[in-house]
Amino acid sequence: MSDSARAYLLFLGFIVVERLFELVLSARNARRALAQGGREVGQGHYRVMTVLHTAFLLACAGEVLVFQRTFPGALGWAALVGAVAAQALRYWAISTLGERWNTRIIFIPEAQPVTSGPYRFVRHPNYVAVILEMACIPLIHGGYLTALLFSVANAVLLSVRIRAEEAALGAEYQRAFQARPRFIPGSAHEPR
Repeated sequence: MSDSARAYLLFLGFIVVERLFELVLSARNARRALAQGGREVGQGHYRVMTVLHTAFLLACAGEVLVFQRTFPGALGWAALVGAVAAQALRYWAISTLGERWNTRIIFIPEAQPVTSGPYRFVRHPNYVAVILEMACIPLIHGGYLTALLFSVANAVLLSVRIRAEEAALGAEYQRAFQARPRFIPGSAHEPR
């Protein structure tokens, strides 16, 4: 195994630890939200999301090991920058939402929507981070198949998840975000 493959697997290990931390944080926030009268929706697709994200990390490692992918030079460095930017965006969204952040869709009726932080620019900054991760993390070490297959699968999942989330958040959310694009700041052509 090459040094770059070892470094990549170490990076993936860091991502796994990060995800485990997020699951602990999410469970704590879920308990708090439910204690405040929160309601959960989208449980069916949540299971699919969990499997998809776990399989994604395994596929990232698997493609590099099984197909002996090599570090792709400039593309790998650019993908690393994209992956790190995705992590920064994810934690900006998490810190902005605070106790309201969750991996599940749990909404508290009558709670005002959060419109600060990255939510000033787009409706779903955390999903932007996930989209970037699905594309960039595998490409860091030449995982072209993983990047393509999981980006497509994630797009299908997000089409279901976003509809469920936006419907659950209700009219106040719709009013607050009606002029804001879902993913790309300043995008006049993106569905709103």
